[in-house]
Amino acid sequence: MTRWIADGIDAALEWSVVGSFTRIGSALRRRLDHWTALGQRRLDGRVVVMTGATSGLGLEAARAFGRMGATVEILARNAAKAEATCAELRRDTGNPKLGFVVADTGDLVALGRAAAELLARHPAIHVLIHNAGALDDVRQTSPQGLEATVASQVVGPFLLTSLLVPALAAGAPSRVLWVSSGGMYSEPLSVDQLEMSASDYDGTTAYARAKRAQVTLAELWATRLAAKGISVHSMHPGWADTPGVARSLPRFRRVVGPLLRTPADGVDTLVWLAVEDDAALQPSGRFWLDRRPRALHRLASTRRSDTPQERERLWRWAESKSGLRI
Repeated sequence: MTRWIADGIDAALEWSVVGSFTRIGSALRRRLDHWTALGQRRLDGRVVVMTGATSGLGLEAARAFGRMGATVEILARNAAKAEATCAELRRDTGNPKLGFVVADTGDLVALGRAAAELLARHPAIHVLIHNAGALDDVRQTSPQGLEATVASQVVGPFLLTSLLVPALAAGAPSRVLWVSSGGMYSEPLSVDQLEMSASDYDGTTAYARAKRAQVTLAELWATRLAAKGISVHSMHPGWADTPGVARSLPRFRRVVGPLLRTPADGVDTLVWLAVEDDAALQPSGRFWLDRRPRALHRLASTRRSDTPQERERLWRWAESKSGLRI
């Protein structure tokens, strides 16, 4: 099949949304682009730090990295669950190099302690993956008083990235990967609307706005970290059948049902971004689905919101909320 035919089919899938985000998209693109299998890749001697790896897509990715021989560090808020997850992964992969640190990604003080522990264990880190994220119907606040969705999916990851930059630079060429969501396409970039109040809170909207902010921050980090040999990318997994979807979006899960991707399909691009040769992923700062870079906007309204001024406001806001000045 010629390249232009493959590109045309891919474009049609992307335009359809359902065809792109469901297992239809990953199955067709696997054939169209002749994906290479990742199972034979080796990551011996490389350190991968992941948040949100005790269930769902994160667990599937951690298992893949473990099988490749990587040293995997899971950052989780529940020590007992993290310990049980590591035991399961050691058993499944035969790799003893799976450990954890305890912190909620929305608790900035706990993240500071976790980062210090990771830096003490690993002078060099090769991959940092921000995967933790939940869609909550009820508004909650973090220990520092931030709305919990923004704290755990925007401010916390921003802080953790900042604190681990020395180890990421020591591990260069290294990369920082953000697991976003196609839901971000529905929301413009608006710093003033990131933290929703109790009176207007909607979990789905809060989640989508946080995911939009993640993708923008990934681009901004890419510019700032390029000179250190650190690449930054964001991706979305499509619509995958995970415990989080079953808990937060039960009606959606019933409707889409058998078209949902498997967790393995959902994390394929994430694992690929972690193991692919760095030159193939350049330029840094792109947004990916199914091993291809994707547009950041589908709507004119979100495109209009994405101004240099609002991007700079987001960066300064994240600095302020995280207590940093970079």
